[in-house]
Amino acid sequence: MEICMISGPRQVACPVRSKRGLLIEEVLDTEEPVYGDDELDDEEELYPYTCNLLIVRLSCLTPRADDHFLQRNKIFQSYCTINGKVCSFVIDSGSSKNVIAADAVTKLDIKDKPHLPPYKLAWLQQTHDLFVTRRALVTFSVGKSYKDKIYCDIAPMDVCHLLLGRPWEFYRRIIYDGFNNTYSFSMDNRKFVLKPSLPASLHLVSHPVLLLQRQPFKATMHEEERVLILLTKAAGPDLFLNIPPDFKELLHEFADVFPDDLPDGLPPLRDIQHCIDFIPDAALPNNSHYHMSPTEHEELRRQVEELVSKGFMRESLSPCAGTGAFDSKRWIVSYGVDSRAINKITVCYHFPIPRIDDLLDLIRTATIFSKLDLKSRYHQICINPGDEWKTAFKTREGLFEWLVMPFGLSNSPSTFMRVMNQALLPFIAKFVVVYFDDILIFSTSLADNIQHLKDVLTILRRDQFFAT
Repeated sequence: MEICMISGPRQVACPVRSKRGLLIEEVLDTEEPVYGDDELDDEEELYPYTCNLLIVRLSCLTPRADDHFLQRNKIFQSYCTINGKVCSFVIDSGSSKNVIAADAVTKLDIKDKPHLPPYKLAWLQQTHDLFVTRRALVTFSVGKSYKDKIYCDIAPMDVCHLLLGRPWEFYRRIIYDGFNNTYSFSMDNRKFVLKPSLPASLHLVSHPVLLLQRQPFKATMHEEERVLILLTKAAGPDLFLNIPPDFKELLHEFADVFPDDLPDGLPPLRDIQHCIDFIPDAALPNNSHYHMSPTEHEELRRQVEELVSKGFMRESLSPCAGTGAFDSKRWIVSYGVDSRAINKITVCYHFPIPRIDDLLDLIRTATIFSKLDLKSRYHQICINPGDEWKTAFKTREGLFEWLVMPFGLSNSPSTFMRVMNQALLPFIAKFVVVYFDDILIFSTSLADNIQHLKDVLTILRRDQFFAT
């Protein structure tokens, strides 16, 4: 169980995706410009919003960054600030309108008003029209010096929060540098040059760096106002010494929910089991097992025997079979089998998987969090009786089939989410969010969090789920 406290404002998050579009208008633009026109005095380069992160991460011999022609196939993307929140924006000369994402208007609490007259907006294909009826005056800033106001039409958009099109370029008298992908303009007796942001994969050093030197690290620490340091510690007897007493009592009361390992034998036959439905008249696969070294065979045999002894697996006489596999020093049989041949003939069921941004919206007012992980998550759900033979796989010692849900099968994530939603339905979206085996309990006070955690643990104990 992990306990943490989080406070502070929440930034709007919107992934920048590589979509390209043209906005085509069907009526004349009647909005009044809010732009100015000033004399040139000096020049300032405006870079995307960034901050220093003093973190330790595994670089694995980071490759050299290729800084030649980085912007040749890129549209201009960068970051600005709207109502104190960092937002992404795109400059596109192919857009006949300035546009702001409808979600951003809602989340940033921007006042909007009717767009007179309404018009149809088309993205590349004019057959897919969108009727625009609202617009808003958006105040945004880039860097500390450039602040501006523009009228933006409101439309659903996920490529960015803000799209600056031809109206902004027209009134700002933009000069575009195609090679560097920069936009220059004058305002308030100053010349600004907007610099594009680089893809995350291109923020690389010119030579491999594995360790940060002491002096640069100390210098950066002294320059920054806040430094976050993450200390890792191996699990041990003293790991829970700093846990509040109330949580210690809760862990002691529900010690049976946190075993060192799953108990032997099958989990209870729940209302939902994992069903495997084959496509009618599909040919059953019968693959041979992979070639392995003697060491790999021995480890595979040991793990199969361990799972058979725990009751999670048994010998099989199935007419179809996948293969036990070995890959990248991880025994796939511990997580599943090579089920690609079985998955090809399995009917897929599309139970909705939660969206991360929707889950974050639910917990935005919470400050106290507790997290539970289900131990060996899929192994706590049984295969539907009669479908066990469909999970069979081959080893050198024979054919074996799963009695619990393995990793790697089609529909396994959907089945697991259905089970968790059914078990925790009274609490979901109230003080619990579930993403597969991760159960997050969120509260606004420590006392509420303890009570909420107790309610969840009571459900897990009742349904015989085991957590860490």
